[in-house]
Amino acid sequence: MEQADRNQAILSKYIPVPAVPLISEWILLLNFKLKIKKSRQTKNGDYRPPRKGLNHQITINQNLNKYAFLLTLVHEIAHLITYVNHGWNVKGHGLEWKNCFKKQITPFMRDEVFPIDLQLAIKSYMKNPAASHCNNDDLMRALKSYDPTNNLVFLETLLVGTEFIHSKRHFFKGDKVSKRYKCIEKNTLNTYLFSGLAEVDIV
Repeated sequence: MEQADRNQAILSKYIPVPAVPLISEWILLLNFKLKIKKSRQTKNGDYRPPRKGLNHQITINQNLNKYAFLLTLVHEIAHLITYVNHGWNVKGHGLEWKNCFKKQITPFMRDEVFPIDLQLAIKSYMKNPAASHCNNDDLMRALKSYDPTNNLVFLETLLVGTEFIHSKRHFFKGDKVSKRYKCIEKNTLNTYLFSGLAEVDIV
C-alpha cells in the first residue's frame, strides 16, 4: 500500500470521507506528519514547525467528532502554510493566518462534508476566526450536537445552585460573570469559572 493510500485509510476514521482525498493530498504536498493524540484538556490540536531535521508536525485529539476534527486540522494546516510563507514575522492568529484559514476551509464548505447547520455556524465564525473555535459558543453548540450520545449536559442549562460533577469533582453552579459561570467546589469552597458549554454530570 502506498503512503497516499495509507493516509486515506487512516483519515477516513477521523474526518468526513468526502474530505479525505484533499487532506491526504495536502499531507504529501505540504510534507507534514499528522499525529493523533489522546484527549488534551488545554487544546484540540497544535502545529510545530520543522526542527532537528524533522518534518512539520500537526497533532489532533482523537476524541473529536469528525467535523470538529476536520475543522481543527484545517486550522492547524493554515498555521503551517502561514509559517512557510511568513516564518515568525507575523502574529500566530493574525490577519495572514485568518485569511489562510478562510481560504483552506472553503473547499470543504459543501453539503457532502459539513451539514447545513455547521456550514452556517462555520461561515459566521469565519468572519473573524479566533485562536480557538472553542471560544465561539454558537459554533461549539453546533459541533457538540454531533458528539456521541452521553448522559452529560451543558452547564448553561442548569439552574443556579444545582450540584454537578466535572472531572470527578463536585461543584455548585453560580451566577454568570461576563461569559462564564462562577461555580463553587463542594469540598474546598474554592470558586472556579466555567464555560456555559462545559459538559457536566448532574448529581
